[in-house]
Amino acid sequence: MTEIVQAPAGPIVGRRTGAVRRFLGIPYAEPPTGVRRFAAPVPRARFTEPYDASRHGPTSQRVPLFVTTTIPEPSIPGDDFLNLGVVAPLADDERAPFPVLVWIHGGGFLAGSPASPWYDGRAFARDGVVCVTVGYRLGVDGFAVLDDMPTNLALRDILLALDWVRENIAAFGGDPERVTLAGQSAGGAAVLALLSSPAGAGRFQRAVSMSGAFLGVGEDAVRGYLGRLGERLGVTPTLDGFASCSVERLQQAVLDLRDSDRPPLGPVVGDDLLPAPVAEGLARHGHDVPLLLGATGDEFDGDAAAADPVANATARAAGTRVTDTLFRAACPRTAAARRDAGAGTWLYSFEWPLDGATHCLDIPFFFDVLDAPGVPEALGPNPPAELATWMHADLIGFVHGEEAGWTRATGALGDPAREYGRPGATPVADTTGVFDPVVRGKSEEVKGC
Repeated sequence: MTEIVQAPAGPIVGRRTGAVRRFLGIPYAEPPTGVRRFAAPVPRARFTEPYDASRHGPTSQRVPLFVTTTIPEPSIPGDDFLNLGVVAPLADDERAPFPVLVWIHGGGFLAGSPASPWYDGRAFARDGVVCVTVGYRLGVDGFAVLDDMPTNLALRDILLALDWVRENIAAFGGDPERVTLAGQSAGGAAVLALLSSPAGAGRFQRAVSMSGAFLGVGEDAVRGYLGRLGERLGVTPTLDGFASCSVERLQQAVLDLRDSDRPPLGPVVGDDLLPAPVAEGLARHGHDVPLLLGATGDEFDGDAAAADPVANATARAAGTRVTDTLFRAACPRTAAARRDAGAGTWLYSFEWPLDGATHCLDIPFFFDVLDAPGVPEALGPNPPAELATWMHADLIGFVHGEEAGWTRATGALGDPAREYGRPGATPVADTTGVFDPVVRGKSEEVKGC
């Protein structure tokens, strides 16, 4: 059924299915083409005619990270990829105005798609939350450091999307004063980066980082990489040189070279958005924003778990493994940086299945979409529905403004964390032994975050 909203952005036409309204592919910025390709995003002009938001819009991703990815991540052609989707309860729902969850997808800042069925916000709408999914520039287009252009264009895209939400979300029943910024993997890292940024102040009131990390690179590292990339592409490493390459060609080149020349493309430290590294910024900014963050138990150690239990045990005991140093260690470090934050920090650890709780597997549980396409292939035929109920309920409560039901974290060893899915653990269990391998400098099994 057709549904139309009169928003400050103009008339927007979506569709209603049961008690859920969807408005997809709404441009929040002008298309980043021509002179706008490597420029700060420009707010989209007001629609003078009803805008058809009945389907997902174009995606920044043109080339997926892998042929097969855990999360279904469709690539949709088109230049108008600075768009967002809104999934909301019915307009006459007595619970309005609703809190808002703004979701930033993952993909290593190189790929990913806001059109994934795993990010469908229908369970949020059911539970009285407006869910917004955001597309942003990726790879070189999102994080290049070149003369005559701003840095951190992808983060500027997200900030502009947040501005759009503040100005327009009331038309969809949302409360612009109750916005939670959330994301997973690169999206979780973007949440931490924006929480650490002076530019994030006032744009969101709560934050959730799932499998996020402290991803910050220096301008010199990016310039050096772009020099090598330009040489291999046969173009000068300048604004004009890269502008002569299509988005598809640049993305393919970066992915083709990532094994031999790892791309340092992500949040750039040293500009107006990120004047300091993320850990330092978290100690200075965002102290009025409650934060929920965590990681999965195995992240990128799942192959060892599946093939060789002995090798997996060795991997879990190695203090320098990527799961610890990149993802799980970010949890206590974030809590320590925010120790004086009055708003509070809460940790969680996703432990299902035991010795196989790998990267991305927690998303269908948090979104409560175990029936979404691709879930059986990733989770098996019978993932525990009660776990999705518990996890989604915790997230809904947090977005609605409730304090998490377990003890705040301070970054100390032994900080409590909400445990999801370990056999024998109850829904309200805390797990202790938070472990930061860099701080402690020795190996032991990781428990908690």
